[in-house]
Amino acid sequence: MNAILPTLNSHQYRAVFISDTHLGTRGCRSDFLADFLGQMSCEHLFLVGDIVDGWRLRKSWYWDASHDKVIRLILRHARNGAAVTYIPGNHDELFRAWLPTEIDPHTLEVAGIALRPEATHVTADGRRLLVIHGDEFDSVVRYARFLAVLGDGAYTTSLVVNRWFNALRRRMGYPYWSLSQWLKRQVKGAVKAIDLFETALAAEAGRRGFDGVVCGHIHHAEMRQVNGILYLNDGDWVESCTALVEHHDGRLELLDWAAVNKLSFFTPREPVAAEAA
Repeated sequence: MNAILPTLNSHQYRAVFISDTHLGTRGCRSDFLADFLGQMSCEHLFLVGDIVDGWRLRKSWYWDASHDKVIRLILRHARNGAAVTYIPGNHDELFRAWLPTEIDPHTLEVAGIALRPEATHVTADGRRLLVIHGDEFDSVVRYARFLAVLGDGAYTTSLVVNRWFNALRRRMGYPYWSLSQWLKRQVKGAVKAIDLFETALAAEAGRRGFDGVVCGHIHHAEMRQVNGILYLNDGDWVESCTALVEHHDGRLELLDWAAVNKLSFFTPREPVAAEAA
């Protein structure tokens, strides 16, 4: 079979940050993510947590060819010289058992990918950014795991309902519309929780002398100043399909890959051909 090789020069960046891909779930747009990873190159690639959804995989196994392709492309970026850093989140917390400790501070590296609890990134224009998944600052995840799992179940259910709802919208000639994102905006508690999360992350970055913070976790892409600190959330690859990118002059941008490339969420995943090793 002919190999599908990435074109690692179409979109060139100094750094790329992605999180909340939730590989192992049917909601993951691994096809869109593989398309992005195959068309870009970067010097630094940060995987900012919840890359693999261990919670969902423990309940039922789902892993298709496009999931495999995402992993291969990440490894290929590492082989091609990108500094790849993996910061586990709460859904891939099984990898946290491998993280360095105060007793053994040595950074674990597997296949060219450095596993760390958090990272520091300095932009080309000299800004110091704290890179962290962010669940440590979510009181629901940190102090009430049962509620977090319950919330994860509700979110998964909303994604299933969303697929049927949008199938009907498509037949009626309407564009794709995200039910779960609409619910987040409508529920006052959710809006307040997002604001508190952003404020807490910015405060921690400021307390530690950083100019900004890059995180994920809440599936809400955002770039704004919070009390003088740059708050950057790179979003997710379930619904928004966004990445935070740093250009070579230090400029930061939230890239909506689906919107830029006019990718349709209605489009079914296509079979992925085998790749050369």
